[in-house]
Amino acid sequence: MKPVQPNEALAAVVGSSPLPRTELTKKLWAYIKKNALQDKKVKTNINADDKLKVVFGGKKTVTMFEMTKLVSNNLVK
Repeated sequence: MKPVQPNEALAAVVGSSPLPRTELTKKLWAYIKKNALQDKKVKTNINADDKLKVVFGGKKTVTMFEMTKLVSNNLVK
């Protein structure tokens, strides 16, 4: 896959170097699991910490499906 470039907000979570979207997703999930950000009751929800809240456009909680779209908005075109 063609590498994508994270913007500054997303780079704070996954690093600043260009990487394939699959690797970006893996790093994002590793961050979510490491910081226990997956909702305990509703497993499809992600509870944002300060870094992810910036990526999520200020939202405190997003669904996994919504997260994909919001992450795409944080890629340098």
